[in-house]
Amino acid sequence: MKFESFSAGAWASRYQYKSFEPTPVNHDWTWEDPTIHVLLEDATRALGELNAFSLIVPDIDRFIRMHVVKEAQKSSRIEGTQTGIDEAVLSEVHVRPERRDDWREVHNYIDAMSLAIERLATLPLSNRLLCETHAVLMRGVRGEHKRPGEFRISQNWIGGSSLTDAAFIPPHHEGVPELMADLEQLWHNEALQVPHLIRAAISHYQFETIHPFLDGNGRIGRLLIPLYLISHGVLAKPSLYLSDFFERNRASYYDALMRVRQSDDLLHWVRFFLRGVLETAENGRQLFQQILTLRTEAEQRVMAIGRRSANARKLLEHLYRQPVVAAADVTETLSVSNPTAQTLLRALEECGLLVEQTGQQRDRLFRFEAYLSLFTK
Repeated sequence: MKFESFSAGAWASRYQYKSFEPTPVNHDWTWEDPTIHVLLEDATRALGELNAFSLIVPDIDRFIRMHVVKEAQKSSRIEGTQTGIDEAVLSEVHVRPERRDDWREVHNYIDAMSLAIERLATLPLSNRLLCETHAVLMRGVRGEHKRPGEFRISQNWIGGSSLTDAAFIPPHHEGVPELMADLEQLWHNEALQVPHLIRAAISHYQFETIHPFLDGNGRIGRLLIPLYLISHGVLAKPSLYLSDFFERNRASYYDALMRVRQSDDLLHWVRFFLRGVLETAENGRQLFQQILTLRTEAEQRVMAIGRRSANARKLLEHLYRQPVVAAADVTETLSVSNPTAQTLLRALEECGLLVEQTGQQRDRLFRFEAYLSLFTK
């Protein structure tokens, strides 16, 4: 099917409302728009460069941990949570009580991503995997009673307070299993001559249009993108997350999805998606370069500490995963006494690697400012 002649679906009359019943997507896709060819080439090149970095950077997983945190924070923010990345990296005990619900939603996302990526080693990308991931996402937070880990068996809607004033009403629940089965077939249909980035773009649109869960669809749908790319070997590591791009261009993101449903304009969505991949991959590559430069500078500062440099280096490696720490964290991580932990923190503060952020004499928190700032730009 050509993008230019695509029909997104049809509105079906229900009791007092109409639901949008999308067209199945498991078939060949072609296009005439030359812009798609150029964007696809550029995005594929940028993604390849990012992937190469993820393969050559030593101990890349500790840095990817912060990518995951940023993705969780940005994707959750699109859904209304207010947790910033500086708060997302804290242990729960250091989060203000009134902020913990949002914090838990972000950390559920981190746990859900980690589970899904780990499960890809033994389970193909599938509706089963998405349901398992959704169950973790909804654990103990808002939406925990909305059938976590199961496709919906009732009508949902997007925007508005009810079906009568909704901005968009997804397909009737009876059609969800068949539509999701069709989407799963698109992921694995080897007979199709469709590039993976095009399949990923169509998959995200179709998933968000089906809206198969009662809650958490936006986050699972955005997580579907890196899961698809990893499962097909396009990415070796989970180094590409589009939620930051979507969050910075939130109005355009929602508009691009709605334009497909309202005007059959799949071309516009695919162009938007590919630009997002291109920009995100280029930014990711630059970020890895900045991390390597910072790592070299930080190790030079640590070596100048003297006899404490061995423990200081161990703490520095921990800070790449957890860039805000308290003395108790250092005590547990390095198996040292509290006085030794305090001394290490002061040493890293004096050499300019850590900044104390509370201004208190007790329960102090230290942040790896130069590193954390790379993820807040």
